[in-house]
Amino acid sequence: MPGKVTLVGAGPGDPGLLTRKGLEALRKAEVVVYDRLVSPAILAMMPEKAEQIDVGKQAARHPVPQDQINQILLDKALEGKNVVRLKGGDPFLFGRGGEELELLAQHGVSFEEVPGITSAISAPAYGGIPVTHRDCCSSLHIVTGHQRAGKELDIDFEALVRTKGTLVFLMGVSALPQICRGLLDAGMEPHMPAAVVERGTTPAQRRISATLGTLPAVAEEAQVESPAVIVVGKVCALAEDFDWFDKLPLKGRRVVVTRPRERAGTLSARLRALGADVWEYPCIATIPLDPCPAVDSAMERLCDYEWQWLEGHGKDARALGAVKLAAIGPGTDRELKKHGLKADYVPEVYDAAHLGEGLPATGKVLALRAEEGSPALTEGLARRNIACDDVASYRTVYENPRSQELRAAVEGTDGLLVTFTSASTVKGFVSSVGEDVNFSRMVGMCIGQQTAAEAKKFGIPVRVAREATMDALVETILEGV
Repeated sequence: MPGKVTLVGAGPGDPGLLTRKGLEALRKAEVVVYDRLVSPAILAMMPEKAEQIDVGKQAARHPVPQDQINQILLDKALEGKNVVRLKGGDPFLFGRGGEELELLAQHGVSFEEVPGITSAISAPAYGGIPVTHRDCCSSLHIVTGHQRAGKELDIDFEALVRTKGTLVFLMGVSALPQICRGLLDAGMEPHMPAAVVERGTTPAQRRISATLGTLPAVAEEAQVESPAVIVVGKVCALAEDFDWFDKLPLKGRRVVVTRPRERAGTLSARLRALGADVWEYPCIATIPLDPCPAVDSAMERLCDYEWQWLEGHGKDARALGAVKLAAIGPGTDRELKKHGLKADYVPEVYDAAHLGEGLPATGKVLALRAEEGSPALTEGLARRNIACDDVASYRTVYENPRSQELRAAVEGTDGLLVTFTSASTVKGFVSSVGEDVNFSRMVGMCIGQQTAAEAKKFGIPVRVAREATMDALVETILEGV
């Protein structure tokens, strides 16, 4: 039975602009066929088990021909696979999405198109340019500036000038001089405000403002490269007043997030909202111990414990009875509340040492945690003569997916910010880049003193959050910029 192909518009670059329907389709994909203009943050959302096929088209590289892309989609669908064709922007706006559906339609393959947010509107918006404004224009015109080799641009410039509307040119960087000359020759005034927005909606975005007459020279001097959107019209004069993206406090600042893949999203989203160039580099993964006789045995004897410390282990609330629950911090407490539970005790300082020193216990304690959990908890309890069953419920493993790329960034980037939310993320990070690297050019943004102490062992300069929370970690990052 044939599968299905879903054309998904990935938007202009900001992962927050991927639609909910597009994300849902991506998460269900068995095969993902993607372009180069899809941002790395969105590519990171692809299912790990999905077959990933890069058909990216880029200047100076041999692209996968369009007819071959069409055939790939058909072949994978005929294998019975759920295929997502992931395209930058919107598939039906100069994205050749219609061409990719023709072959599928001929063979009776089921398909769907999920629209994406186009860079024609979003890139100018992130550059402070509203493509329409009542005082400036009454129409918007989106034009392809793509120029076939050896051929003139097929654009009716005189018709465009007569509209007196905002003009947006996509894929027109290489043809920028011809576009501006065509508009000037058609009678548009040389002093008409104009702009180029390069890499719109991403942390690397640049807006180059000029006039129609000067834009080609200004863009050449700025060495503007594709992808970029060209905007011509009176609305471009509003950019300085309406520019909000460039004012974000972390605009363009690269921050490496080392949390496990399944837990990185919250911190990454908050940093991106502040303009940061977030590089998700999960240095560790947590793997449940299954089977785990020690946990099974402890669960059968819950009534023996006065306190239970939960970190990453769940059970029906009815089984807990009169057992009290302690959490190392507010994050763990929030997870408990999702299951109808509430921590009876959270230490004022969110780490294992303070949990062990402050837990108001007289009876036996059950600690469910990592296989290599901090000894500070059990040592603190032991000093107070409190019995504790220290039971490992999961194992922490180090991931090493892009060691050379990360190593190059650490060695070659001044002020690179790397977030560490546990001592194990530090160990995983060092394992990825190698202990022989000079870490002096980076800054480790640490969530607690124990984490900072681990980073200092490797000569990593650190800044420590005032408390072990994501809020405090983000505040520390902002203070250091």
